[in-house]
Amino acid sequence: MKWMKSMAWLAVVLVVSFVAPAVSSAHEDVKTLDIQSYVRDMQPGWNLGNTFDAVGQDETAWGNPRVTRELIEQIADEGYKSIRIPVTWENRIGGAPDYPIDPQFLNRVDQVVQWALEEDLYVMINLHHDSWLWIYEMEHNYNGVMVKYRSLWEQLSNHFKDYPTKLMFESVNEPKFSQNWGEIRENHHALLDDLNTVFFEIVRQSGGQNDIRPLVLPTMETATSQPLLNNLYQTIDKLDDPNLIATVHYYGFWPFSVNIAGYTRFEENSKQEIIEAFDRVHHTFVARGIPVVLGEFGLLGFDKHTGVIQQGEKLKFFEFLIHHLNERDITHMLWDNGQHFNRHTYEWYDQELFDMMRASWEGRSSVAESNFIYLKQGDRIADATVSLQLHGNELTGLRANGQRLTPGQDYELNGERLTVKAHVLSAIASSGTLGTNGMVTAEFNRGADWHFRVNTYRTPVLQSTQGHVSNFSIPASFNGNSLATMEAVYVDGGNAGPQDWTSFKEFGYAFSPSYDANEMKLTEAFFREVRDGEVRLTFHFWSGETVNYTIIKNGNQVTGIAAQTTNSKNKNKK
Repeated sequence: MKWMKSMAWLAVVLVVSFVAPAVSSAHEDVKTLDIQSYVRDMQPGWNLGNTFDAVGQDETAWGNPRVTRELIEQIADEGYKSIRIPVTWENRIGGAPDYPIDPQFLNRVDQVVQWALEEDLYVMINLHHDSWLWIYEMEHNYNGVMVKYRSLWEQLSNHFKDYPTKLMFESVNEPKFSQNWGEIRENHHALLDDLNTVFFEIVRQSGGQNDIRPLVLPTMETATSQPLLNNLYQTIDKLDDPNLIATVHYYGFWPFSVNIAGYTRFEENSKQEIIEAFDRVHHTFVARGIPVVLGEFGLLGFDKHTGVIQQGEKLKFFEFLIHHLNERDITHMLWDNGQHFNRHTYEWYDQELFDMMRASWEGRSSVAESNFIYLKQGDRIADATVSLQLHGNELTGLRANGQRLTPGQDYELNGERLTVKAHVLSAIASSGTLGTNGMVTAEFNRGADWHFRVNTYRTPVLQSTQGHVSNFSIPASFNGNSLATMEAVYVDGGNAGPQDWTSFKEFGYAFSPSYDANEMKLTEAFFREVRDGEVRLTFHFWSGETVNYTIIKNGNQVTGIAAQTTNSKNKNKK
C-alpha cells in the first residue's frame, strides 16, 4: 500500500506544481542577467535559520514562531536586500521512488518566498540539513541518494520555474559525505561535482525562468581551504554558465570563535585568518569573474550563547570581517537562528551589534581595545587611557550618560590614545553600586559609536560546595565583574578536562557563569574527561583579576574548595 500513498502524494504535488504562481513573472521576458550586479545588489543578506530547516513536526520545532509576513517586511525595513530560506525536506516527502513533497509544506515555503519577493528581496532556497540526514550516505549508496536528490530538484524546479529570477536555488547546504566534519576523502570531490552537475542540468532543462535562474554552488562543507575552492572552481568552469554563484560559510578563527585556549580577544591570529580565507576566495572566484555569496557567517560560540564572546571583542570581529568582505567584493548573509532578531517583537536582541554591522555595510567604524573601564571599589579613581583604532575616522566627541563632555577638560585624545579624566569616572561611579554604573560613548564622523561601560567591582568570591558531576555549580558573588575564561590543571601536572592540549577550557562547553543565579557551572561534559583526583581551577575576569578554586572528583561526586584570591593582570590576552 506504500506505493499507492506515494502516488497519491505525487498527484497532489503535480497539481500544485502547475498552478500559476501568485508572483507574476510576466515582466521578465529578457533571457540574460548581469550576475555581478545581481550578487552586489543582494548585499547585505539575512538567514531565516532554524525554521523551515528545523527537523521536527513543523517550522516551530526548534523554538522559533511561525513566520509572518510582518517579519519579512521588518527584515526588509532593517536594510536587508536578500534572504536565504534554508529548507530541510527529509521529513516532508513521501517514499521511493518518487519522493513527493508534502504539498502543504511546499505551499507554506512558497508563501514565504512570495512575501520576500513582494518586499523586493532576493531569495535563496536550498536543500539544507538533508546534507547530514541522507545525502552524506552517497559514498555508500550513490544511486539511492541520487534518485532522491534528482526527484526533489525536479519537483522544486518545476514548481518555481516561472518565478522571477530574484529567486535563486542553492544545490545543497554544507555538503559532506561522512558523518564527521573534516573527514574529506579524494572521491568526495567527485561526489560533490556529480551533485552540483545534476542539480545544474535539472534546473536548466526545466523551462521557464530556470534557463537563466542564478544557481548557487557550494564547496565541500562550504569551507574555504584552497583545495576545496579549486574543486568547486573546476566544476563551475566545466559547466560554463554565466549565472553561477559560488558560496562558502565562515564562523571565525576556531579558538576565538568558541573562546578556548585563552583566545578571549579578537587578536592578530583571528584577523589574519579572515584575511587569508577571503583572499583565497577572492582570487579563486571573484578575480575570475565568478561572484561569491558568503551564505552564512557568525561565531561558533553563538551555538551555545551569544555571550560566549565578550561584547567588545564580538563587535571588533564583525566590523573587521564585514570590512574585509566588502574589500573583496563578497556578498554576506548573516546567520540568524533566532538569536539576533527577535521574531516576536521585531527588535534586535543586541542593538549595538546590529548598529555595528549596519554601519559596516557602507564603511569602517572606529573601535577600541576594550569596551569597558573597570574601577575597583575603595581604590582611588585615576584617569583611564584606552587605545582606539580610528580606521581613518575622526573622534567628534564624548558623552557620559548622555551628557556632552568637554575636550581638554574632561578627556584628551593623543593620536589614537584616549584618556577619560578621573573626575568624569568619579561622577559616573558616585553611587558606589557594583556593576555597570554608566556609559561613556565615543562619537565619530563616520560609522557606529563606541560605548565604554564603566563598572565598579570588587574581587569575585567563590564558595566551597559539594555536588554531582551532572549538576555541579559553584556559588559565586561576581561583585560587578565579568568572566573571561577558566583554566583547569591537575595538581600533579597536566591539563584537565576536554581538549587537554590547553589549560584554558571552552567557554559554554566546559564551564558557564550565571550572573542571575550567582553561580559558576561546571558542565557534565567537562567532568566526563576529568579523572578522579584534585584539579586546580583559575578563573580569569575582565577586570584583570584571577580567582583560584580547587575541585576534588571522586567518581560522580565533586567537592569544591574555595581558595585565596590573587590579583594579576589578564593572562588571557593574546
